Amino acid sequence: MAHENGTQNGTAEKAKRAREIADQALENLTKALDQGKSESLTVYLAAIAKFHRYSFGNILLIASQRPDASRVAGYRTWQTLDRFVKHGEKGILIFAPMLLKKRTNEDQLARSTDADQDGEKILRFRAVYVFDVSQTDGKPLPEHATVNGDAAGYTDRLKAFVSSRGIQLEYADTLGSAEGLSTGGKIVLLNGLSSAQELSVLAHELAHEMLHHGEGAQRGTKTVRETEAEAVAFVVSQAVGLDTNTAASDYIQLYAGDKDTLAASLDRIQQVASTIIAAITASNEADE
Repeated sequence: MAHENGTQNGTAEKAKRAREIADQALENLTKALDQGKSESLTVYLAAIAKFHRYSFGNILLIASQRPDASRVAGYRTWQTLDRFVKHGEKGILIFAPMLLKKRTNEDQLARSTDADQDGEKILRFRAVYVFDVSQTDGKPLPEHATVNGDAAGYTDRLKAFVSSRGIQLEYADTLGSAEGLSTGGKIVLLNGLSSAQELSVLAHELAHEMLHHGEGAQRGTKTVRETEAEAVAFVVSQAVGLDTNTAASDYIQLYAGDKDTLAASLDRIQQVASTIIAAITASNEADE
């Protein structure tokens, strides 16, 4: 019993520490933006591009503990890939989901050994350590495909995804000072954009369609809408290997210290960017 209590206490301490790291990271990011510094958010958005399958909270944890992380996995997962964590490396705390069987009492849970037994499942999270590939040695990993500035294939897939959502895509010779417009059910792009520009602008306008139009849309101010859309475009472009320069950071000067509003926007940005990235990279990605 003493060992069990010790294990539970250690697990609780890890979870508490992870929450403290995430809260502090969000606080630091809020302060940085309030001071007009967008570099911290750019780092976070780049992390979304690399870890788009992860939750908003876990991306925040990874970016705050190891901003240069590029691919993370647990200790045993690295072993299955014939790579091994280097001696003395410090793990990155994140939250991992677990599905537990719901029992009538603790004794039933302790006695149960049938993993396939029928019963209601409960989703719980526990704090675990993962390690970046730079913290490991061993067999080289396969290289991910990149576009090196040529987005033609990804742009075609993005157009197909737009069509699959019932959104019309049209082109115009002039849009005033804009390169794209979203009007709720229709996107208009400027003729003559390069494949990389077209992907970025289309991702921006699609983000407007997914976030700011339709039933239940949370529009917010124009500044928030444009920032969210450009952040999604930044993440999508980064995810397929395009040079994003400073385009997104130029938008990001908005939250005036409102941590809750910032957290809500980051969560929305992560979800929409993840959906788009999954749709346009599905044929190139293998489960990690």
